[in-house]
Amino acid sequence: MSTDFGGGGAASVDPMTARGRGWACLRQFSVFMENRVGNLADLMRHIESVDLRVVALSIVDSVDCVVARVIVNNYERGHELLELSGLAVFETDVIGVELPDEPQPLVEVCRPLLRAEVNIHYAYPLIYRKGRGGVAIYVDDIDQALRALESSDLKIITEHDLTDDHYL
Repeated sequence: MSTDFGGGGAASVDPMTARGRGWACLRQFSVFMENRVGNLADLMRHIESVDLRVVALSIVDSVDCVVARVIVNNYERGHELLELSGLAVFETDVIGVELPDEPQPLVEVCRPLLRAEVNIHYAYPLIYRKGRGGVAIYVDDIDQALRALESSDLKIITEHDLTDDHYL
């Protein structure tokens, strides 16, 4: 994905979103599949065959279908791969939060969201660095959640944190 908008060179662009905030969210791919033996293994094989690393995975299933929520270490490559795959995929912003080194790390993550009256719709584990874990959270108000989490000195995990040079 190029950020050069006719300037002729590889210009550095401040990664601001249309909502006027820094890109502090992670992109989650939700892949719809038939609920059959081997479909998830095929999806993982397809993603990891091009040197993408799955850093978060959540499965929601029913009798007939499955939604696999996936976060990969390189959004652009993941987007291109899944767009060309022919699978039914949609993308969503989620917030990645590093689990603090506390006796009850999930309580520490939930507490500021509760104070800000932000509803958590779902959450699942995120592994982005060796020895460190995090959680991917889908909330009803991303901007309010980010303000609450950042004011509590919790580390927000960005797309940049998922890259291989930051993984080790």
